[in-house]
Amino acid sequence: MSLLIRGASQIVTPLGTSACRKEALGQLTVLESAVVRCEDGRIVWVGDSTEHDRRFPKADQVLDAQGGCVLPGFVDPHTHPVWAGSREDEFNRRLRGESYMDIARAGGGINATVSATRTASSEALTQKTLNRLDTFLTHGTTTIEAKSGYGLDLPTERKMLEVIRDADAEHCVDLIPTCLAAHEVPLEYRDRPEEFVELLIQEIHPQVAELDLAVAIDAFCEEGVFSLAQTRRILADAASYGWRIHLHADELTPLGGTEVAVEMNALSADHLIHVTDAGIGALAESDTVAILLPGTSFFLRTHYAPARKMIDAGCAIALATDFNPGSSPTESMPTILALACLNLGLTVEEALTAATLNAAAALDRADRLGSIESGKAADLLVLDAPTYHHLVYHHGVNPIRHVVKGGKVVVRDGRIEK
Repeated sequence: MSLLIRGASQIVTPLGTSACRKEALGQLTVLESAVVRCEDGRIVWVGDSTEHDRRFPKADQVLDAQGGCVLPGFVDPHTHPVWAGSREDEFNRRLRGESYMDIARAGGGINATVSATRTASSEALTQKTLNRLDTFLTHGTTTIEAKSGYGLDLPTERKMLEVIRDADAEHCVDLIPTCLAAHEVPLEYRDRPEEFVELLIQEIHPQVAELDLAVAIDAFCEEGVFSLAQTRRILADAASYGWRIHLHADELTPLGGTEVAVEMNALSADHLIHVTDAGIGALAESDTVAILLPGTSFFLRTHYAPARKMIDAGCAIALATDFNPGSSPTESMPTILALACLNLGLTVEEALTAATLNAAAALDRADRLGSIESGKAADLLVLDAPTYHHLVYHHGVNPIRHVVKGGKVVVRDGRIEK
């Protein structure tokens, strides 16, 4: 099956198979009078339309971009898409002055979602997840990293990861499963957190490994959640199974989780609102990608990660939604790009690379995702705008007209193709 995308005002992409840093983060290739040809789910040609017509036969299908800008599909490397219940009441409490941690200590926060998710059926969770994936897709996201973490016990963590597996099989958005059973200390272990760490290591991780339900592990390294020592134990156990590592680090306090992530050769260290100079230096000398989550800072009305300082130091940065019910309830990567430019100080070019190629690198997928190049997956989007700058300039709306996943048009004129 072949697909030809023609009629674009621009085809815009970063290039490469690894994360871009410093000046390279803002360097995009912009092609005009160009086409993209996809065959059997892969890109086989990006370039001059006349030369394409000379080399290739007529395509099975043609997508007219109608003067829109063609970009790589967004890769969202930090999401929590499986959960039940809602926490809009906490949102209003924060508006009245309560802090995120105050609400969590009172039984809200992550544990509130845990309670609802434990009682929800697999069928209900699967349908909720599929609906959320539709929203991701119509906003241009074609691959997500999908975390568990609202179970905090073996039955529910298993249930969540099975929902991720089943949703991945059913939906065209690719889900990369991460076990985040170390998301919080559950209420029943609040006074004995070491016992919960033992439960993770002795029961939850072995079962997840036996059932092959995850490719990576994450943990929330934070004051009042998991200490540096506990985090090291959890991540060392994960590494023994061959899982890759992500880490919630230095979000609320400068605890030093960033350095632990680098020490453990993590794929990513995430949040980093309170990362220290030592943490920035460690990241800059490592392959660990810094995943920044401006949607969380925006929604919680708190500080933003020091993005410019990190970029200037040579850190590889990526952007993600952190989609979750408590601190960033949005599936929209265009929104995240706008926040990154307006509040993190990124240029549009830097934000676009951070949401595509660098985001793919944060998932160890930059060899196949994140740019429009021959041999890579044919995951593409067409903006309802002539240039990529409209992603941020015309903010607060969905700018995506068409989405192509694996060489097939899956969103046409903003609607999912059935």
